[in-house]
Formats: sequence, C-alpha cells, structure tokens
Amino acid sequence: MLDRESVRGLRARAQALADGVREASAAAVVRRVFAIQAQDAMAADLGIRVRGRDITGAGIRAAYEDERSIVRGWFMRGTLHTIASSDARRVLRLLAPRILAATSRRYHQLGLDDDLRQRCDRLIRRVLATHGPLTRPELTEHLATVGVQPDGQAPFHLIRHAALTGVLCHGPRRGEKATYVLLDDWLPAGAGDSRREEDTAVAELARRYVRAHAPVGVDDFATWSGLPATLARRAWKTLAQTGSITEYGALSVPTERMEELRDSPGTLDVRMLPAYDNYLVGYRGRELSVPAAHQGRVWPGGGIIRPTVVANGLAIGTWARRDAGRVVQVDAFEPLSSQIQALVDAEASAVTAFCGHPPERAGASR
Repeated sequence: MLDRESVRGLRARAQALADGVREASAAAVVRRVFAIQAQDAMAADLGIRVRGRDITGAGIRAAYEDERSIVRGWFMRGTLHTIASSDARRVLRLLAPRILAATSRRYHQLGLDDDLRQRCDRLIRRVLATHGPLTRPELTEHLATVGVQPDGQAPFHLIRHAALTGVLCHGPRRGEKATYVLLDDWLPAGAGDSRREEDTAVAELARRYVRAHAPVGVDDFATWSGLPATLARRAWKTLAQTGSITEYGALSVPTERMEELRDSPGTLDVRMLPAYDNYLVGYRGRELSVPAAHQGRVWPGGGIIRPTVVANGLAIGTWARRDAGRVVQVDAFEPLSSQIQALVDAEASAVTAFCGHPPERAGASR
C-alpha cells in the first residue's frame, strides 16, 4: 500500500509540479499531462508555465499558432482543455457523442432542434471557409441570419456543437480575443488519426491518464474523462491484463514508473497553480491535494476554483494577481517558514515576469 504522502508526491511529479520536474516547451508540457484545463485562456497559459522551464507567453502562442502542436477545444466532460493536436480527433470521436447526448436537454430548452443544429454546422463551415478566422461575436452575427437570437446562450451552444462535431476548433488569437477556424484547415488529418474500436480507444485514453496522474483509481479516471463507469472499468481491466499498470490496493501506477516508488523524496518544491488547474480537478477526491480544513478557500462555491500555491503537491495557500497583474498576493493557510516564503516569492516573481511585468515582492497573509 502507498501512504498519503507518497501518493501526493507521485501525483505532483507526474504533473511536473514537484522534485524540480519541468518540461522544456509548451508542447512537451501538454504531452506529459495530456490536457490542461482551459476554460480561461490566461489560466491555461499559467498552467503550462508552472510545469515548464523558462516558457514564455510568446512560446505558448507559437505552439498554438505557428507549430500548431497544441489546440484548445471542448474535450473531457465537455469542458475546454488544451491538448496535443495529434490527439484532438481521436479524443473527439470518443467523447463528443456522449457530450452531445448529455447536452440534448439544454438544446431543447434553447429551441435548438436537430435540424437547426445541422443547418448551423453547415453555415459555420461555409462562413469560416470564406471569412475565417472569426471571433464568437462575428460567428454570432452570421448565426442571426438563420434566426438564432444573438442574446443568451444559443450562439455559444451552437459554436460548441460545431466543435464537437469536428467542424471547428480554436485558432489564432486576435489581440486578446479567441477566434475559430475550420478544424480540417487548421489541423490537417495525419497518420495519428486512425479510427479505433471504442474499447481500444478508451483503454488508450486510460493509459494516457494514468501516465499523467498516477497513482490513481478507476473512479478517478471515470470522473476526469466523463465516461461511464462500466467503460472505465473495462479499460482498467485491459491495462491490468496487458501489464501496463501495477495495482496497489485501489490505486494503480504505470508499470514503467515503478522505480519512482523507491526514490527518496526530492527537495522542497513550491509552485503557483492557476485557477481551475487540472491537478485540483483531475481526481475524484480533493483530500490529498488540499487539507480538509481549507478546501472552502480553494473551492468557495459557484464553480470557482481559486489559484493555489502548492508545496510538493500539498496546497498551502491561494494567490491572486493584483494591480493589473503587477503584484501577486498570497493568502497562506498557515504562517510560512522562511524557506517556503523565499520559494513563494521566487514563484511570484516568475508569474509577474511571465505576465509581462517587472517582478515585485509577493505579499503573504493568513
């Protein structure tokens, strides 16, 4: 059996958040962790930064727009994530049908029947082919020509529908605004896009999840992916039978990482996670990453997940950018030692530099 500290340390290392582990590029970060939560574009950039070495905003933008090695779209649980471009189509093929089915009630509430959704998919395809890249307000104007009311949530759900049906994906930013482009134009199909049977595709997704998050259990995978528990369990059984994972009670680790269980803990490592970071939402439970007494400060309600400071994977406080991003303010759960405070200050300086401001000393309070 693995003790709680060992599980937490291994998870943080798998997520490139401990033991000095940092990847050299945005694409390498995303490949390692499989997916970065991306509801908020800046939070996604900060989620890549915190796992990388000397990664800049310009470098991340180049990965999205020049290399096109990473892409932002609606994937696990129908939530915006950044994933490797080579994974986009097969993940969509696996997950999108269930996301669309789960959204059917909302489509009905908004008056978006199947015929209208298909017509809007075709319209979006035509206007992006002719006028793209386009922003959400620009696509909304085109949708209004077929009777879609511009106010409310209908335009968003139709754009998301077009993404889930493989019509569009996020393209280059225009200033601070996201734009959309045709998926087939932005990410031409390649050898990695071959179709697989469902069970094989789920097993591959499970294998990639375990690599990026272990030690984990099958319920963690089901929660993260949004897949039914029966499918998740079949995938777990396949991984165990093929020797891809080694089980320790209810938790599993990739067999290829077994040697890490024997490694001694590394040096103290402090990182500043952005809002909605996948280290905090990639598991069924929260108890290993955030002390129970302070979970309300990280998850205050209303779907909010605050930016969090972690030390060797354990949350020790929350943080926020103030003064237009020039200052990082830390709200520590408990008084910080001088060693941890120095590491917090260094991380705060790295965050402000990443955001394009000269670093200033971080403030800390209880």
